[in-house]
Amino acid sequence: MKNLDGADVLKGAAAGLIGGLAASFLMSEFQSLVTAITEEKKESRDKKADEPATVKAAEAISEGAFDHSLTPQEKEVAGPAVHYAMGGISGLMYGAAVEIAPVSASGAGLPFGTAVWLIADDVVVPALGFSKPADQYPFSTHFYAFSSHLVYGFATD
Repeated sequence: MKNLDGADVLKGAAAGLIGGLAASFLMSEFQSLVTAITEEKKESRDKKADEPATVKAAEAISEGAFDHSLTPQEKEVAGPAVHYAMGGISGLMYGAAVEIAPVSASGAGLPFGTAVWLIADDVVVPALGFSKPADQYPFSTHFYAFSSHLVYGFATD
């Protein structure tokens, strides 16, 4: 194991942050492509129930911290902002972890993407009430989310 100083960890964290932001963009593009191919968008669904967890998180932050309900225009900005914040912070942690324990980089980021998917999508997001519990979604939804996070993890690495 190499001798680590704070600069190595900061360098890894900065690289992870940049990688996580870029990977968040690629993940969004992948999701758009999959959605276009599978035509899973259903315009008839209830708009509130159809809101992404990122928008629900942004609403919770805005209402809790600022006592402000987001307008539809603000939601269009706030949802992606939460997505990029989550992707950037996760990448930052990954980059720092790789500097501390290089074995963290094993698997070209795929274990990292899997961990983010499992922890965020299946545990934290439902626990915060931003989605239904994981067992209430069909396999296709889990596969879509899992494959998206594999793209994210690989791109971050």
